[in-house]
Amino acid sequence: MGKIKVLDEHIANQIAAGEVVERPASVVKELVENAIDAGATKVDVWAEEGGLSSIRVTDNGSGIAPEDCETAFYRHATSKISGGRDLFQITSLGFRGEALPSIASVSKVEVVTACGEDGAGRRLVVEGGTLKNNEDAPASRGTDFRVRELFYNTPARLKYMKTVQTELGHISDYMYRMALSHPEVAFTLRHNGNSLLQTLGGGDLLQVIAAVYGTTSAKAMLPLEGESLDFAVSGFVSLPDFTRSNRSAITTVVNGRYIRSHVLNQAIMRAYHTLLPVGRHPLVVLRLAMHPSLVDVNVHPAKLEVRFSKEAELTAFVEESIRAALSREVLIPKAVNQRVGRSNDTIVQEQFHFPKREGFLGELAAGLPQDKDVPVQGGYSLPPEPPADREPSAAVPGAPLAARPQDPAAADSAAAHGAAAAPAAIGRASCRGRV
Repeated sequence: MGKIKVLDEHIANQIAAGEVVERPASVVKELVENAIDAGATKVDVWAEEGGLSSIRVTDNGSGIAPEDCETAFYRHATSKISGGRDLFQITSLGFRGEALPSIASVSKVEVVTACGEDGAGRRLVVEGGTLKNNEDAPASRGTDFRVRELFYNTPARLKYMKTVQTELGHISDYMYRMALSHPEVAFTLRHNGNSLLQTLGGGDLLQVIAAVYGTTSAKAMLPLEGESLDFAVSGFVSLPDFTRSNRSAITTVVNGRYIRSHVLNQAIMRAYHTLLPVGRHPLVVLRLAMHPSLVDVNVHPAKLEVRFSKEAELTAFVEESIRAALSREVLIPKAVNQRVGRSNDTIVQEQFHFPKREGFLGELAAGLPQDKDVPVQGGYSLPPEPPADREPSAAVPGAPLAARPQDPAAADSAAAHGAAAAPAAIGRASCRGRV
């Protein structure tokens, strides 16, 4: 009797779950990608205890047809592709049909979905890969996934999960990448009732950068645009003086899919060349568009790595586009004199100043909250000048020494001793000390 046997469907799904569902963030990734493929414009994610206790993902997409609800949990059941040739023309985020059966085999899943606006929907309950319930239920258009007790039937996997904060960090990082990849979708992330991310979904990438990294980061970004025969690039790159200690702030998106690419990271660093300090990395949101036949996304279990058919041309194009964006900016500051302080404690000192940057950031950050009297990255905003029609006097706080009226006798004495260099000397003294 032969020794080789065909494994049953349940065991096969648990084996596949070992590759697809590594941690709670993997569940969030697969469900959010399904929501985007369904045309959702609003995706809400709730997590409890780092996702190990409960994960809920709701969307307003097209939903699942009643006759397809049970079929969706079969292994390799998908609506994204139908033949072998479709693997070379993939435009969706998911296509293998492994996510739902893999998730359901190691957790307790409840799905409520509807395709229309009439309120008629379908509810399924699957526990450990076994269908427990399939019935009609009222539901609004879209899909509501609830995943509870992840890895409850695989204690070895559950034992080696990290802390709640670590798992939450992976979930948050992925949601940030998805928000940057799809600014046209409104994302919400909540953990234990606390809101961690909320985007408007208006399609403004700069607003998403402000929501993820803060308004200070958004004001330090330069727009990136470029196009060639095979590729198109858009996004934002940070100024060289706004850096991070690692590459975690580099987000690369190819045809709407967030990926990790070592060759593209190298192209980005080559574009900055000597503009970055040693050991520092820029903040970059790089969005690439190309024909699906030029990229192979079926090379990684989690689809986080891809292969490019014209890799050398792509890296050269990215490097050239980023250099062109940086070349339009004044990257070497000039030293200018400015007053620092208030009232009688005002001093005049030299500060670095980027001539073009302030006007550019004013246009780029229009609509973002503006901070007053707060240092701007790479320089300081000058305080308001006094009205031109007001005569400077000794009683005016902060008036430079050279502008204050001098005593006539002192002026005559200075003139008698060659006071031609006195204003310059006073000006130099005002740059060094208090006035």
